[in-house]
Order: sequence, then C-alpha cells, then structure tokens
Amino acid sequence: MSNILIRDLSTETIKQLKARAHRSGRSMQSELKSILEGAARMESLDATLLSARIRRMLGNREHTDSSDLMGT
Repeated sequence: MSNILIRDLSTETIKQLKARAHRSGRSMQSELKSILEGAARMESLDATLLSARIRRMLGNREHTDSSDLMGT
C-alpha cells in the first residue's frame, strides 16, 4: 500500500477529525482511510448517478445521431 502525507492541517481540523474517529470507534488512521476511500468512490458513484438521471430524463425522446450535428 502507498502512504500519503498531508501537511499544514489546522489544529481545529485535527481536533474535529480526532472526535469523528472517536465517535466511529476507530483510530485516526482508520478514520482518515475511510474518509479518503469514500471520497474516491463518490466521484465514480456521482458520475453513475448523474448518467442514470440523464437517461431517465431523456428516456422517451427520439435521439438523432450526433455526427449529424457535427456535419460529419
């Protein structure tokens, strides 16, 4: 596994992260790992949800070939 070093976090941020880890019953490292892994998953999940929403919105419409719009 790779390591990440994050510099210059404010004292308040550290305090809040420690409290969050404590509430979750995890170590600080485990909590930060969970936060980062969740954030990484969210990006692909957000894209999947957005594309599903667009497909629902456009579901019953007739679509043309986009190359017609580009003149190719």
